[in-house]
Amino acid sequence: MRLPKRVWILPGAAAVFVLAAVSPPGSAGPDLTSARLVDLTHPFDAHTIYWPTSPGAFELKTLSAGKTPGGWFYSSNSFCAPEHGGTHLDAPHHFAENGLTADQIPLRKLVAPAVVIDVRPQAAANPDYRLSQIDVKAWESAHGHIVPDSIVLLRTGWSERWPDRKRYLGDDRPGDASNLHFPSYGEDGAKLLFERRVAAIGLDTASIDYGPSKDFPVHRLAGEAGVPGFENVANLGELPETGAWVIALPMKIAGGSGGPLRIVAVVP
Repeated sequence: MRLPKRVWILPGAAAVFVLAAVSPPGSAGPDLTSARLVDLTHPFDAHTIYWPTSPGAFELKTLSAGKTPGGWFYSSNSFCAPEHGGTHLDAPHHFAENGLTADQIPLRKLVAPAVVIDVRPQAAANPDYRLSQIDVKAWESAHGHIVPDSIVLLRTGWSERWPDRKRYLGDDRPGDASNLHFPSYGEDGAKLLFERRVAAIGLDTASIDYGPSKDFPVHRLAGEAGVPGFENVANLGELPETGAWVIALPMKIAGGSGGPLRIVAVVP
């Protein structure tokens, strides 16, 4: 059912005010009364992909679902999940002892203009592809310098493989992360982005380090730079290279190294 227009006006106006409040100097947030909203979040359910060595996965337990003695319907659930799995946040503290925890990350790092770098052709040819400085500079030659406080999203095309664990991770053996294959950021490409003082980085694969990584240099660099990461992002194919905004709001876990993330894009 289509809601009356008046129902949409106040939320849109309020959201425009919020976006304007966190906009970098000299930029303007989009108008949500006319923009298209794109959900970049995979649902959390029994099929949600977690790291192979994760001690658990997403669990939903029904506490109540049915009519009460008073005659009305009532539903309530409990859930349990590791911090890192599905569409989620990596807080800087994930790989930096003194880094910001999930509850400490400023909103300016979570709500910002989006930069989308497309490496789908390279990833299709090499599942272990890593974003390089050459890729970043090629993007800037085409679209302009990446401005500080942008959220950079790497589009590999991998979300189309979700939730097929073997195709998505490159291997589906439980408890074994030694033979994973998927594209991601490379160390030199990430260094350049952090020199650009980006607000956050994200992508549509399971990690901001590529599948075969054993020492996770991008995670460590991001932690040192105070840059959050968004992993297992969905629907990046619907975003333009520039012009969209990202709203990435994780569960605010006090002291958390990450957490489930609801991320959306606002496309003018």
